[in-house]
Amino acid sequence: MPVLPRLRPPALTALGDPVLRILASAALVNALGRGVFLTLSILYLTLAAGLSAAAVAVVLTIASGVGVLTSVVAGHLADRVSARLLLVVLVAAEGCALIVFTWSPAVVVVAAIASLAIGANRASNAVRSAIVARAFEGPARAATRAVLRTVANAGIAAGSAAAGIPVLIGSPAAYRVTFIVAGCTTLAGAVTLLALPRSVDGRAPSPVGAVSHPTAPLGRSPFRDPRYLALTLLAGVFAMQFGVAEVALPLWVVSDTRAPHVIVSIALIVNTAGVILLQIPLSRGSEDLRRAGSMTGLAGALMAVACVAYGGASGVVAPLAVALLLAAVLLHTFAEILSSAGTWSLSFELADRARPGAYQGVFAMGFSLGSMLAPLVVTLTALDHGMPGWIALAAVFLGSALGVRALTRLSSVGRDRPVA
Repeated sequence: MPVLPRLRPPALTALGDPVLRILASAALVNALGRGVFLTLSILYLTLAAGLSAAAVAVVLTIASGVGVLTSVVAGHLADRVSARLLLVVLVAAEGCALIVFTWSPAVVVVAAIASLAIGANRASNAVRSAIVARAFEGPARAATRAVLRTVANAGIAAGSAAAGIPVLIGSPAAYRVTFIVAGCTTLAGAVTLLALPRSVDGRAPSPVGAVSHPTAPLGRSPFRDPRYLALTLLAGVFAMQFGVAEVALPLWVVSDTRAPHVIVSIALIVNTAGVILLQIPLSRGSEDLRRAGSMTGLAGALMAVACVAYGGASGVVAPLAVALLLAAVLLHTFAEILSSAGTWSLSFELADRARPGAYQGVFAMGFSLGSMLAPLVVTLTALDHGMPGWIALAAVFLGSALGVRALTRLSSVGRDRPVA
């Protein structure tokens, strides 16, 4: 009983803000469509559209590359045009892409539509972060990001569950109807975002003395900020941990362990439930630079141990393999929660407040690059080399996390910035 009053106020206080209520409601609706896309896209392309595994890999690689570019461009635009309207357009574009995703099985068409869906999603994440940076400060900002991630995970889980219906039916028509419903749901989320106040937009450039460069933003470019670029690189490397759960774990369980295949589904449930239940309370205090660095450093240690536990599940009896895999998933989940909280806060606290969109766009680019490279990295290490590969991954995650921690020690005084 004494613990609950300490954990509930941040979420309740944050949700009392009208901006967060709008963002959270839209995020929940959008995540439903996202959950459908994540669950059904590969299944539809291989089972219903008849694309080969190699073709699907090419499509997703191209789409991920587009997502890297759109993150930066959208962040840049969020400082120059209405971030509110830009977010609405991007979410609507993602919804339209979902609606027409099953339009044609041609690889070129599928690649274009997938690029629109993933590119719009990555861009909207950058713009949403810029809005959060403008609308909230300190502890409220950390609580806001935690609430949004919790809501998004709940929505993705619900969307993934709904996606099980067309899988059970097994007909191309069922896939098409589900994608259309998901797209319409995402469009509804875009309409919800129209209620955001104009205060979340960037400052309009002053017409005085702006004849030569009327749209030139104030502040420093993130590409000229070595400290922020280092953070982006290190956080992007650690973000490859998502590839461990999404790519390495399923393939590792199936090909290298005696554990029942259902453990993959159980692992996903444990991870999703952990994030939904613990992201908000464990994000408290992450607005402090040193605490955020310590949280990320601890995440690196937990992730390293998780990698060793994943690797240890190979070549042992099924009960022991299950125990090691579940222990690894629990450690991995805590690492994901702590690293997300720590790096989010640092992405805000180390940014130039005059250019939140540009900085959040660059940070989102790092995450997108990590996501794009993760399947290749986990394949070349853990899946190809077993335990030595898992140990190599552990070293990568620990090294990047400790790098973030060292960066916060050097930056604890911070930049002397005016309050936005």
